[in-house]
Amino acid sequence: MSERTKTADIDLGPLPELIGYVLRRAQLVVFQDFFSAFAPFDISPAQFSVLTVIERNPGLTQTQVAAALGIKRTNFVGLLNELEKRTLAERRQVSGDKRSYALYLTPDGASLMRKLRPVLKAHESRMVAKVGEAGRDQLVALLHDVAHASATNEPRNGAGTIKAAKASRAPRPGSAET
Repeated sequence: MSERTKTADIDLGPLPELIGYVLRRAQLVVFQDFFSAFAPFDISPAQFSVLTVIERNPGLTQTQVAAALGIKRTNFVGLLNELEKRTLAERRQVSGDKRSYALYLTPDGASLMRKLRPVLKAHESRMVAKVGEAGRDQLVALLHDVAHASATNEPRNGAGTIKAAKASRAPRPGSAET
């Protein structure tokens, strides 16, 4: 009996219908592809997210970047220490505030981000290929609904969200718009 047959016969009960379960399974697929694609650069999804925010918003404080990405401050400090150790990002003291540090990419960090753009584009293309462009737009809009409802404690009617997401979304990584 093959491994696939063994797992196909397992009763998962309500799990395949639960948002959290299916979301986690999808996240595993996305992360496996990400880790494989970014392995030559030794970059994790969290590190890539931090570098992206710093690249797009030089001078934000540690607190601002951590909050924007939903990373706990204690976890963020370790993450930033690693990026500094690799000379990809740097802290600079904010003038007039001895307790705050602004974040910037180093020349090595900027160079790495340029190298990662085609890797990100290929990764995202593989994920879009699994659901199609329309499916991608719908999935992203629905996930934004979940995130928004969680952040605000307000349920949101997703019916009009897809159109709004298409109209207001930022250009996709690697698209002709970037």
